[in-house]
Amino acid sequence: MMLPSYRILNLAQALASAALIVVAIAYFENFLGLEPCYLCMTQRAFVIGIGAICATAALHNPGQSGQRIYAGLSIATAGLGGYFSGKQLWLQSLPEDQVPACGIPVEYLFDSFSISEAIGMLLRGDGNCAEIQWQLLGLSMPGWVMVTFVGFAVLGVVQFLRKS
Repeated sequence: MMLPSYRILNLAQALASAALIVVAIAYFENFLGLEPCYLCMTQRAFVIGIGAICATAALHNPGQSGQRIYAGLSIATAGLGGYFSGKQLWLQSLPEDQVPACGIPVEYLFDSFSISEAIGMLLRGDGNCAEIQWQLLGLSMPGWVMVTFVGFAVLGVVQFLRKS
């Protein structure tokens, strides 16, 4: 099977990442009125990170060792994003009496706390992260985001293992 070039696959991943963020903001936030929780914001940061890595790789178009570095960064970013998707899925699976308390809004968080404290709170998640606001085919939003992180990771592995 003939794969598209290294550059084309990276460009496709960068565009997919951008499309995911546009859909999250334009459709889910603005059209459906869903408010992203702390872990949703964290997952978005990792989707943006993968997009930035892949866009840089597509523009740079390095040799094989550079390709492996970019692919490794993409795999690691997808793995970390997948961790936070898994964390949110775990929170969503908890019985109501075990769900952590809801936190303060993200806007207030960054206005009232230092960057390091705010980021720490974002990474921990809260009770809002346990609420299932949307589902498709039985999977909630973090489930679908997990699927995309797995897809990004698989493409990263393909990019890492391919020969020039």
